[in-house]
Amino acid sequence: MQIDNTFSTPQVHQDFSINRQSLDNEELQRIAYNFIKEGEFYEQEVGNFLLDWLNDKDHIVVSTSGSTGKPKNIKIYKQHMVNSAKATGAFFKVNEGTTALLCLPATYIAGKMMLVRAMVLGWKIDLVPPKTNPLDTVYKQYDFCAMVPLQLDNSINRLHLLKKLIVGGGTVSENLKELIQGIKTKIFETYGMTETVTHVAARRINPKKKDKKDGKYFRALPNITLGIDDRNCLIIKAPQLNEETVITNDVVELKTYKKFIWKGRYDNVINSGGIKLFPEEIETKLQLLIGHRFFITSIPDDTLGDKVILIIENVYDELMYKTLKEAIHSIKTLSKYEIPKKIYFIPQFIETDNGKIQRAKTLEFVVGS
Repeated sequence: MQIDNTFSTPQVHQDFSINRQSLDNEELQRIAYNFIKEGEFYEQEVGNFLLDWLNDKDHIVVSTSGSTGKPKNIKIYKQHMVNSAKATGAFFKVNEGTTALLCLPATYIAGKMMLVRAMVLGWKIDLVPPKTNPLDTVYKQYDFCAMVPLQLDNSINRLHLLKKLIVGGGTVSENLKELIQGIKTKIFETYGMTETVTHVAARRINPKKKDKKDGKYFRALPNITLGIDDRNCLIIKAPQLNEETVITNDVVELKTYKKFIWKGRYDNVINSGGIKLFPEEIETKLQLLIGHRFFITSIPDDTLGDKVILIIENVYDELMYKTLKEAIHSIKTLSKYEIPKKIYFIPQFIETDNGKIQRAKTLEFVVGS
């Protein structure tokens, strides 16, 4: 299929408004300048992006998060962003007239795309500071919102203000999934990256009972085809979002060309005693036991090749250590290779600028200290 990526800045949708102000392109440019000149930092970021969107270039430059490698700047075509917005509208049924809340920073692609969706689809979008508890000062209901897991965790008691919520930028823990069961808000975990202009797949994580079995699969958005390579890593073909086929390092179980189960990062895989272990799967089994942030990784071992270790973000506590060690050994779903051979405590994980854990750097600090 031939995809047309030529771009001339379209007029914003006639139903679009920002902070209750209906605007055309000229008025939007004026508001953008006001944000930059007089607004708070998060509003300045919004203003900068809006000016980038309204200029004559056919692309913007976006920084990746840096959670799985060094942050880098990549070129994203504006037409691809428009195409992504339309796919989101169709998949989640959020078209013109949708009320939306932006509580993510416009520094990264997720925040930028909320604005593009609003302009292209005709949303009425309001801005709030992108803090960890974004709903604290919100007193009206919205049709649609996007958050990171930490924001969701801090918003449980106010989710009645949102009809649909997408959560990305990190894995949603089992503890958090437990907390949102039975909540009326339709909550979706998304899968995507900067290179695919945010999400290309999503799954409902608080489904109705009859849909629970199917809820474990991520489903691709319209016009996206999925495959796997010889490592069982996901391949994404979405020419309307990226002219090149995107080969990921995410190991998946592919159900169909539209559905998959995410298993973990290929670059995190641990080979212990000849057995391939996925840290993310072990973490899922441990999540209900540990009340702090943690992750599974490995260190070299003369016998096993690599041995599994557990790193917890907390000060060392001997009683907690002994209790946890006993509890872990009692988990029947853990194989002998999956049981952590060592447990480390660290007061604070090393993170990226937008709060994602840098596993490799944290491990280096723990082992080297």
